[in-house]
Amino acid sequence: MEFSNSNYCIILAGGRGMRLWPSSRSERPKQFIDFFGTGRTQLQATFDRMATFVPKENIYVCTSHDYKHWVREQLPEVSESRLMIEPVNRNTAASVAHGMLRIQQRNEHASIAIVPSDQYVTDDDAFRRNMVYALQLVGEHDMALVMGVRPTRSEPGYGYIQMGTNGKYDGVYTVKSFVEKPEREFATMFMESGEFLWNTGIIVSSATYLRQCLRQMFFVLFAPGLCENNTYTIDQIINYIERNYASLPNLAIDQGVLQQSKNVYVMLVDFGWADLGTWHSIYEFMQKSEDDNVVIDSEVMMEDCKGNIIKLPKGHVGVINGLEGYIVAEEGDVLLICKKSDSSSLIRKYVNEVGIRYGEQFI
Repeated sequence: MEFSNSNYCIILAGGRGMRLWPSSRSERPKQFIDFFGTGRTQLQATFDRMATFVPKENIYVCTSHDYKHWVREQLPEVSESRLMIEPVNRNTAASVAHGMLRIQQRNEHASIAIVPSDQYVTDDDAFRRNMVYALQLVGEHDMALVMGVRPTRSEPGYGYIQMGTNGKYDGVYTVKSFVEKPEREFATMFMESGEFLWNTGIIVSSATYLRQCLRQMFFVLFAPGLCENNTYTIDQIINYIERNYASLPNLAIDQGVLQQSKNVYVMLVDFGWADLGTWHSIYEFMQKSEDDNVVIDSEVMMEDCKGNIIKLPKGHVGVINGLEGYIVAEEGDVLLICKKSDSSSLIRKYVNEVGIRYGEQFI
């Protein structure tokens, strides 16, 4: 039952990844970069991981017009019919609605895993075990599952899910609330309470239940006469979505849709996870040297340095002395040296200012 033709996947690969600027640039965001020097980009690693229990021909990728060429270059096995291009950025709820309609046209009883393209998983075997169990559950019951991980630190850059009671399924809990990127003091309270999990952003649902959830928010995509009784064609769906996409609400699938629906649960998973969204979260997750430095796929000489994270381009050598608690990141024509503790707000500020002062080509 592990490898089922009823298992499908939507990989979300349309984000710009500006919080990892300048390594992640608007022309080539983090999901299309071999960030850790493994030989595979984050998008490719996500596809590889999902293909161990989802047939490759059942994997769909959602991205923007600007990044279509990266997906086609890095995942040539994804056919044009399984590559979903967003006309405009409308967040993950619209992307999932698009993908769900495509999948349900093929298989009315599909079980669908929705996964971001830029996450780091340390235990692929545990990931496969957790995901197969989740896909089997939603295939048998009218429900949606959000994957949650026990927090190991007070991380304000992550979303949180408050667990309710344990239901009749092993490791599955009701959801009391979703909290998006709290202040650090609240993140500390959440971790210490034991009631909150990190929200991985990975969602598993049956196509039929997901359609019920999305229908409440996106009636325009389920208009009578177009999408009833599976009488529509793929071309009709694409044309209809392109005409109406810009008018859809700008909502995240978990915050905007699932929290409004019944039978949505959180599943406690144990596969070792990190969101590669910020320099600080990467620093916290990565293995550190004796001086608590993290050097990512770079040639660096360091002396009297502590608590830094360094990412330099191939062929460049860094010599650093006397630095503590900084990000040093270089990519192409941009070098960033920034206090690690303030990085999330500062990088957002610098991206805006650099774009205005020097031009969009630098962001």
